[in-house]
Amino acid sequence: MKNACEMTYMGLQFPDTQDNSPRIPIHLTRVGVTGIKKLIKIDRGDKRPIVLLPTFNAFVDLPSHQKGIHMSRNPEAISEVVEEVVNSENVEVESLCADIVNTLMAKHEYAEVAEVSMKSDFMFIRKSPVTKNKSQEMTKIIAKSVGYRKNGRVTIRKSIGAEVVGMTVCPCAQESVKQADRVKLLEFLDEETVEKVINTVSFASHNQRGIGTIIIDVPENQNVEGEDIIKIIESSMSSNVCEILKRPDENAVVMEAHKNPYFVEDCVRNMVEKIVQQYSHLPDDTLVTARQVNEESIHRHNAFAEKIATMATLKSELTHHQ
Repeated sequence: MKNACEMTYMGLQFPDTQDNSPRIPIHLTRVGVTGIKKLIKIDRGDKRPIVLLPTFNAFVDLPSHQKGIHMSRNPEAISEVVEEVVNSENVEVESLCADIVNTLMAKHEYAEVAEVSMKSDFMFIRKSPVTKNKSQEMTKIIAKSVGYRKNGRVTIRKSIGAEVVGMTVCPCAQESVKQADRVKLLEFLDEETVEKVINTVSFASHNQRGIGTIIIDVPENQNVEGEDIIKIIESSMSSNVCEILKRPDENAVVMEAHKNPYFVEDCVRNMVEKIVQQYSHLPDDTLVTARQVNEESIHRHNAFAEKIATMATLKSELTHHQ
């Protein structure tokens, strides 16, 4: 049914050309809007409120017999839902996206699929490892919901995730430096003393700024916290990073990182292991995405690794390994 306020204004009749037949009758997978920014404040009682400035993308599919979607309804749906939760408590961003999907389905009665994604800076407070200086640290919170209409019934899949920056140390380069230094030490020390030195000191390697991402499906009546995902990503790299570091803090971060050298592949495998440990209760068909990008310091290219699988597959692979 057409919305009357879209058809008439001050007595004037405007044509609804979106409902015309297209010249080329092809079904389109996604049509919509991108880059819609909104401000969301989530009150948490006695805790510091969370303020997000998310960017939304909202799409529906378009039947082959229809020329266009009613584009204004997409930002309209986002605005309506966001206004309802502006000062709410315990808002789950993936559920917020799901509510927008439901609103899109109601506004676009011809759509069989609707998709809403959201990405926002998320700030948390961290203390530096030694001097305990407080700093504001920024990460990205990611949420997505996809709705499917079949036989008049809408089912929705929700997901929550995060993108976090950390530090990685290359194991290969570190081992090469260690072996080269071993040869030099043997020129004036006995083998037993050399082994003591090797097992005591940290060896140089090249470092990377790592960007880890985890996205997890959230089944009905289940809860996955974005803050927990952030912790998993950070702990899967050689070291986390901090905005404010004095010299003792810098030393602690560098030493910690070089004690835990990881390839880009290691980071993804670390994430997967921790996800299964923390979320083993989620259904077997829960889809998990773990991704790591290392921005190389001695190459012009970056390193990339990713694992996309169901919880059942991840459990099976880890059990087989054990």
